[in-house]
Order: sequence, then structure tokens, then C-alpha cells
Amino acid sequence: MAAKSSGSKKSIILGEALDALHHESREWLNIVAFWKDESKFFTDLLDREQINASEYGQMLQYLDKIHETLFDYLAEDIVAHEKQLAHLLSAEKGVSDQDYREKHATLREQMGLFANDFREFKKMVFGYAKKL
Repeated sequence: MAAKSSGSKKSIILGEALDALHHESREWLNIVAFWKDESKFFTDLLDREQINASEYGQMLQYLDKIHETLFDYLAEDIVAHEKQLAHLLSAEKGVSDQDYREKHATLREQMGLFANDFREFKKMVFGYAKKL
């Protein structure tokens, strides 16, 4: 289904089908929801009195709150992206396939970076909790 450019700058390489991109966006929303649940677990873990008293524990709690806020922003961006797809599919003026795909690529990159950052945060929390 991929179209090749015939030399024209206006030609778009179609790449992945829109339904595959939609599916990936929905999957991201599930991942973000799971991360939020994990974050609540970390909040409960870090609310212990021993952890609360330490400077490192307070730093971990602060990072956990930052992650929760970022989850909300990330989810909002994905939902807005899904709305952009709905506008694209209904052929509304001012909505382009290329803009949608560029935003999708940006979100894909953000999800990858955030997954790595959150993985490192979890290692820190578990490492700290093991030492107690």
C-alpha cells in the first residue's frame, strides 16, 4: 500500500496504514493508564513513614508526582491526536495526512523516551525499597 514519490515534493509516502497508527495510539493510551496505576503503587510504597523521612525518599515522591502529571499530558496529547485522525478521516479542510503522521512520529518518540525514563525511575524506587 506504500506509494512511491514520483519526484514531486507534494507526494507523500503513505507508509503505515492509518488503522495501524490508530491501533498504536490506542495501545499508548493503555500503556499510559498502566503507568498511572504503577505510579499509584509507588506513591503507596513511598508513603511509608521511614521513606517519607529521608531526603532520597522525598525526592522519589516528587519524581512520582511529576510522572503522574506527565502521564496526564501525554494522554491528552494522544487523545488530541486521535481526534486529529477523526478529522482527517472525515476529510475536513486544513487537516493533512502528513501532519497527522508527523505528530504520530513525535508521539512515538515521546513514548519511547518516557518508557525509558519511567523504567529508570522504577529501578530507583525498587532499589531504594530493597535497602530498607
